[in-house]
Amino acid sequence: MKKVSVFLLALSTVFFVSCETDDKVVDQVLENYTVGAVLRTRTQEGNPFNAFVPESVFTVTVEEQDSEFGDLLASVDLYASFTDNQEDPNDNSKAEILIATYDASEFSTSSRGLPELTFSTTLAESASLLGVGTDYSGGDVFSYRFVVNLTDGSSWTNVNGNQNVLGGSYFSSPYKYDVVVACIPVGPVPGDYTLDMQDSFGDGWNGASIRVTVDGVATDYTISAAQGASNSEVFTIPDTATTVTFEYVSGDWDSEVTYQLYAPNGKIAFEDGPSPFIGDFTGSLSICP
Repeated sequence: MKKVSVFLLALSTVFFVSCETDDKVVDQVLENYTVGAVLRTRTQEGNPFNAFVPESVFTVTVEEQDSEFGDLLASVDLYASFTDNQEDPNDNSKAEILIATYDASEFSTSSRGLPELTFSTTLAESASLLGVGTDYSGGDVFSYRFVVNLTDGSSWTNVNGNQNVLGGSYFSSPYKYDVVVACIPVGPVPGDYTLDMQDSFGDGWNGASIRVTVDGVATDYTISAAQGASNSEVFTIPDTATTVTFEYVSGDWDSEVTYQLYAPNGKIAFEDGPSPFIGDFTGSLSICP
C-alpha cells in the first residue's frame, strides 16, 4: 500500500507541474495575441461581370464575427478600385476610393445570430462610380475591399488578417473581392470586321475561303490567283443581325493558308494556319466590346 500511495503522489505532482507549465505557455501566447474580426463570406454571385451586359450584377453577403460575437462591431468601410489589364499604352486603372461606410446598425442578423451585410453592384454602376465609363474589356478587374472597424479602435482587412482566416475553408474571410470582366456575347456582335489573309506560295488560296453567314446569307472571302500572296477584306455585321457564323472552307493547299480576323474593337478575334481548322470556328472567337 505504501508503494501505491507514493506512486499516486508522484503522479499527482507530475500532473500538477505539467499543468502549471502548460498554463504558463498559454499565458505567454495570450499576452502576444490580438483579438481581431472575421468577415466571413456567406454567399457570392456574379463573378465575372459580362462586358456585353452592363446590368450584370455582383453580389456578396458577409458575416462579421469577433470575440464578443459581433458586439464589438462599430462599422465597415468599403473601398473599390479598377485595374486595366489591356495591352494598349493608355492605362485606365483607377486607384482605390471609399465608396460606402456601413454602421453596425445597418447590419441584419444572420441565421447564426451574427451581424450580416449584403453588398450588390452592377458593372455599369461600378464603372460610373470609379470614372471608368465604358472603357473596360475582357481581363480587366474591379476590386472591392472591406475594412472592419471595431469599438476598441482596431481595424481589420486583407493586409493584417491571418492566412488561415483569409483563405481558410472555414473562415473564408478574404476581405477583398476581385471581379473579372469577361466577354460573353449574348448574340452577334455588330460592327466592322477586318480579315487579313496570306498564302505562303503566292498563288492564292486554291479554292479555300472564310465563309461568313449573316442571317442565312453566306459570303466567301479568299485570295484569288491574281492577288497572289495576300488579301484584306472589311465587312460589316449589322445591328439587325440575329445569327452570324464564321467558317473555314478547305481548299487544295491548306498548308499554305494563314489568316487573322480582327473584331470591331481592333483586336484579334481569331487567327489560324497554316493548315487551319476546317469548319465552323464561331465558338472560338474572342470578341469584346
